[in-house]
Amino acid sequence: MNTETLLLDKRTQTLVEQCIPDNDTLESLVNFFSIFADGTRLRILSALSITEMCVTDLSRVLCINQTTVSHQLRLLKNAGMVKCNRLGKVIFYSLRNETVNEVMLKGVEFLGY
Repeated sequence: MNTETLLLDKRTQTLVEQCIPDNDTLESLVNFFSIFADGTRLRILSALSITEMCVTDLSRVLCINQTTVSHQLRLLKNAGMVKCNRLGKVIFYSLRNETVNEVMLKGVEFLGY
């Protein structure tokens, strides 16, 4: 810490320092929010917030080729945002929990839409 005089009182300075996430938490947050930085992933997450879907249905409804959908679903699954359920040869994807949808809705609300 530098030796310049702070305008904050000690109590507030300590509170701020305690509230800053540690490096591991910061990295996890960056990874979490980076998922929302891609339009294709947001479209897939939006569709999955309505109902579980297979790759073929996602591809057709969103007009995205199946390879791209599969790639993005793998990223979403690895990030813990979607889960899959196999029924025979078909794999259905759904949101892991409502938190993902709530984050997206808060973003829409923040933007005033």
